[in-house]
Amino acid sequence: MTFDRYGQLKPRGNHRWLQDREGDFPRICPFSPSAKNEDELAERHFPVARIRNDMLGRFEAAFVGHADEGEFRANGSSGGMVTWVAAELLRLGLVDGVAHVTANDPTGSDDRLFRYTISRSSDALSAGAKSRYHPVEMSEIFDTIRHVPGRYAIIGIPCFIKAVRLSCLADPILNERIAFTLGLFCGHMKSARMAESFAWQMGQDIHDVERLDYRMKCPERPANWYRAQLTLRNGDTRSRDWWDLADGDWGAGFFQNAACNFCDDVVAETADIAFGDAWREPYSADGRGTNVLVVRSPELLEIIRGGMEFKRIELSAVDAPFVISTQAAGFRQRRQGLAFRLTWPRWRLRPRKRVIAARRGLRARRMMIYAMRYAISLWSHRVFWLARLLRWPGLYLVWARSMLTCYHSLAYSRGALGRMLDRLGASGAEGHD
Repeated sequence: MTFDRYGQLKPRGNHRWLQDREGDFPRICPFSPSAKNEDELAERHFPVARIRNDMLGRFEAAFVGHADEGEFRANGSSGGMVTWVAAELLRLGLVDGVAHVTANDPTGSDDRLFRYTISRSSDALSAGAKSRYHPVEMSEIFDTIRHVPGRYAIIGIPCFIKAVRLSCLADPILNERIAFTLGLFCGHMKSARMAESFAWQMGQDIHDVERLDYRMKCPERPANWYRAQLTLRNGDTRSRDWWDLADGDWGAGFFQNAACNFCDDVVAETADIAFGDAWREPYSADGRGTNVLVVRSPELLEIIRGGMEFKRIELSAVDAPFVISTQAAGFRQRRQGLAFRLTWPRWRLRPRKRVIAARRGLRARRMMIYAMRYAISLWSHRVFWLARLLRWPGLYLVWARSMLTCYHSLAYSRGALGRMLDRLGASGAEGHD
């Protein structure tokens, strides 16, 4: 995998290999129409799951809450439950290592800010806590797992966990050694250019950035008030709230990977357990962070219940509608929005999705919102590439702020255009459909 000119990781190989639909690659790529879909994989791994839901897939139980012991909650972006579960797997000897994304020192020939690594202790695991909205790939950890015997857990977003499941079908060694998969709820993947844009807007060059914290934890502020912080090579720091950034509205789709427009899995339906932010009051107002969990593995469910019994974690059982409500915007984009996008003409490979192409009953304003997100995700890569080529950050930033203003008018009825749409009776604004 190598970065393209837009800061997105792409498979590297000759044209014939990339176009071969009968080889191994189409069977392990999570977006390939030749690969098994999420329902087929979930049926294989969770055949007797207690609950089945169209949005959440198969699962045993769901919870909301946080880690109570140690510094898991304080050190994580949310409630600390991802790291707690991974550390518990290590403590109990159920795995020898946990593959997860950690910060990378961008020096020499390896200028990546983040990469997958394998941690074999709780301390190493905790050092890699927090969310990383940055492209990464798993080839190095797969090589390690193949060559170093042991049992492993892998933490990843839905398409990565699906790729792990598909790779295990094709590779007996991976299938034997990957014991647990821990999924992360996902809105979409960003390109590496988002980090560079954030640096521009804080008056810095990305090559002077040593570390990037996408979500500084501020307990005195609501959890959904994101603040990004850069740590420079000279030790100085720069930080800004996401809402002050030209491309800081996540849902607008700036720098979104094109494949994400055709993904229908929000909650990592193929993972043994999946974690997300509890974006619902009163939890979203708690700056300390709160997780929502979907547990599919009976073995992991016993671990969760054991932690609850001994007051090591603070969780409450919830039902499927509660979990869905915490990710409402993501499900609209991945289900209703995807159904709309599938009606568009395609001249290349057509994805095989569980969502049926449809636009009937969709309000005009909703279609405009979905179309504008698609346009922003498409053109943000290209406009940034041109601004970068010309060394003219202002070109991209003026464009981005203009697009954000238009998007907010459509999605949230802000500004003169938004008020005009409301007066014309154009219903379908975000959260009101």
